[in-house]
Amino acid sequence: MTEDQDPAVDAAPDGAADHYFTARPASAAERRTISVRLAGRDVEVEVASGVFSPGRLDLGTQVLLRTTPPLDDVLAARPDDGPAHVLDLGCGWGPVALTMALEAPEATVWAVDVNERALDLVRRNAQRLGLDNVRAVLPDDVPDVALAALWSNPPIRVGKDALHGMLLHWLPRLAPGASAHLVVQRNLGSDSLQRWLAEALPPLLSGAVVERAASAKGFRVLEVVAPR
Repeated sequence: MTEDQDPAVDAAPDGAADHYFTARPASAAERRTISVRLAGRDVEVEVASGVFSPGRLDLGTQVLLRTTPPLDDVLAARPDDGPAHVLDLGCGWGPVALTMALEAPEATVWAVDVNERALDLVRRNAQRLGLDNVRAVLPDDVPDVALAALWSNPPIRVGKDALHGMLLHWLPRLAPGASAHLVVQRNLGSDSLQRWLAEALPPLLSGAVVERAASAKGFRVLEVVAPR
């Protein structure tokens, strides 16, 4: 994929009849291996139909990974030196979770999705890359831990109510001083989502700051910082 690919096309899942945010995709799992660059290294990963962006590293995730500070630097700066738990919300086949695990091998990476095929791919890809710190699980299977970081290319197409509920469930779990980075396509409502977060989040996470951290290729990266 080129840097100039139309983000509106790239944001849509391949195979329009089979929604990637369902628990059990109806399509056959047509698996293949692709080469991608994650955490500064070239790796081969397994992808399949019925998950988000099965043929490539989508442009929005590229923007997120390129503009978010390296996770090892983020964790080194946190005030708490205990075990670090980080989360990829809506993990798909795993590019964000795998990047987090490669950048911070001492952290526990929770790769969360409702799509069981996606979770299987993340597990297989983590094993392929020799990463034993990735836990690919359904949302209800994440323990009650404070999150040192949350990165996400959230499933905007689940609808506003479902998306808002998802964000209000996970963002208040940020540890003091921790941050979340969310990449959202501009023409799919990134600016309105930023305004909504700034209004809806403080009652659940008092003192939280919501800002636009980056903008590129038609995408915004929103940053949510929890108070220390």
